[in-house]
Amino acid sequence: MTALPDWMRPPRPEGWLAVDLDRLPEAPRHTELIDGALVFRLLPQRAWHSRVIFTVQRSLTAQAPSNIVIYSGMTVRLDEHNRPEPDVLATTAEYDPDRTWYAPEDVVLVVEVVSPESAHRDRTVKLTKYAQAGIRHYWRVEDEGDATAIHVYELDDATTAYAPAGIFRERLRVAAPFPIELDVPGLVG
Repeated sequence: MTALPDWMRPPRPEGWLAVDLDRLPEAPRHTELIDGALVFRLLPQRAWHSRVIFTVQRSLTAQAPSNIVIYSGMTVRLDEHNRPEPDVLATTAEYDPDRTWYAPEDVVLVVEVVSPESAHRDRTVKLTKYAQAGIRHYWRVEDEGDATAIHVYELDDATTAYAPAGIFRERLRVAAPFPIELDVPGLVG
């Protein structure tokens, strides 16, 4: 059995904290913190996944009002034990060149592009955590084999859970968090 490198050992008995992610230069890119545990994306990313992220980010950037900026590769600090990295996020936070994460109150939309490795987290864990943190809009993009589908959710304030707002396979049109229109098959075509 191979010994773990020292940097992989939690610095405290209760595990990792959100602040610790900024102190792990040896960690692989796209390391997330879920319930105090480090989550690594170690499998190669499929071309479908990469293309959808790029196209969604580019499309949202082109349609976003001037007070909303679109990013990929940034984490959201939900609380001290959770700092997931959505595939794409929309934020109202001011630009800070040294920023490594966003607060949930500054995030108006998170988009997760589902891969076999992330399916459970994207469909259940992150769905619940983003809602409980108060992020108003959540999209989950799925590869259905013969089509791409975007599952759109909006936060229900009464339950602090997401309510389904539609599944889009052809043309996505939504009014919130800002007016957005996407050609869903065009995300990969």
